[in-house]
Amino acid sequence: MQLIAATGNQHKLAELRQILPEYEILSAKEAGFFGDVEETGSTFRENALIKARAVCKATGKPSLADDSGLCVDALNGAPGVYSARYSGGGDAQNRALLLKNLQGEKNRRAHFICCIALVFPDGEEYVAEGRTEGQILTEERGTGGFGYDSLFLSDDLGKSFAEAGEEEKNAVSHRSRAIKKLKELL
Repeated sequence: MQLIAATGNQHKLAELRQILPEYEILSAKEAGFFGDVEETGSTFRENALIKARAVCKATGKPSLADDSGLCVDALNGAPGVYSARYSGGGDAQNRALLLKNLQGEKNRRAHFICCIALVFPDGEEYVAEGRTEGQILTEERGTGGFGYDSLFLSDDLGKSFAEAGEEEKNAVSHRSRAIKKLKELL
């Protein structure tokens, strides 16, 4: 079965392909969708559905979209749905702002959350959510991964996501947990 991934993020696309090897996953661009979908939702669920619906409507094919982010307890859940655009810059600027905002903070508990939506041309929709717990380090560790991975110390792994191999991370990540739940729904 062919699924269209409603993302331009090559890291997310690679993770989806690794976690769902039984499907042929094309990027939105590979399926002929070159538009931008504005994430106007106030929750991960709303944003995932907005993206999946738009790409499904444009391509006429089943479309998969996720919205995910880092939620830090001491920051009242921030950066949350704004994780990718937290600083207004790229990944390095987002990590720097997070560290600045947590300076002197003892409570460094955090979790990654992923909401994944699968929308079919006939209007059928499935949504699943995954979560992984950890804490924010005081400095970056590791060179793998992307986004906040070098600052997120996974409770499951005992190391940062950036220190973990792809298979290790994918075994416990918020995205893989959401996809497992989605598979159960299907």
